[in-house]
Amino acid sequence: MIDQNASAAGSTASMGAMGTKMVGGATMYPTKDIVANAVNSKDHTTLVAAVKAAGLVDTLQGAGPFTVFAPTNTAFSMLPAGTVDTLLKPENRAMLTQVLTYHVVPGRIDAKALAEQIRAGGGQAMLKTASGGTLTAMMRGRDIVIHDAKGGTSVVTTGDVYQSNGVIHVVDHVLIPG
Repeated sequence: MIDQNASAAGSTASMGAMGTKMVGGATMYPTKDIVANAVNSKDHTTLVAAVKAAGLVDTLQGAGPFTVFAPTNTAFSMLPAGTVDTLLKPENRAMLTQVLTYHVVPGRIDAKALAEQIRAGGGQAMLKTASGGTLTAMMRGRDIVIHDAKGGTSVVTTGDVYQSNGVIHVVDHVLIPG
C-alpha cells in the first residue's frame, strides 16, 4: 500500500540549487501548481488540452496533493490514429475524464517513496488512481515502470517534478484504464 501522504522531504537537494527542473523546455517551479507548470511544457500540450477539455483544470489547481503520471505528446501520438481527436470531442468527456484521472494518484508520492513501496511490496506497488482504477509500479533496473489495467507499460522518464500541490512524473506512454 502506498503512503498517500508521503513526504517529499529532501526534495530541494534532489532538484538542485534553484529548486527547479526543466520539462519540455520550460522551468517547472515547485511554488506553482500542476496546471500552472504544465501549460509551459512544450512536451505536454496534448495533455493540457485534454485536461481543459475534461474540465479538470480547477481540480488539478486544487490543494491536492496529487501524484500525476504525465504522458508526453509523443506518448499520445502512439495511441491508435484518431484516438485523441475522439477523446477530445465534447460527447466523450466522461471517457476522457476517466483516462486522465487514471493518471492521477491522490497523495504526493515521489520516486524515492515509490521505490521504497515497490521494495516493501515484494517488487510491486499497487496505486489506487483518482478514477478508482489501479496502476502497478515496478522497478526495471533503475527505472520505475508503470503497468496499466490493459497490460500496457509506461516508463517514468523524468521523475520528481515537484509542484505546490503534488509531484509530476513524466511518462512515455498513455496509461489505459480497464
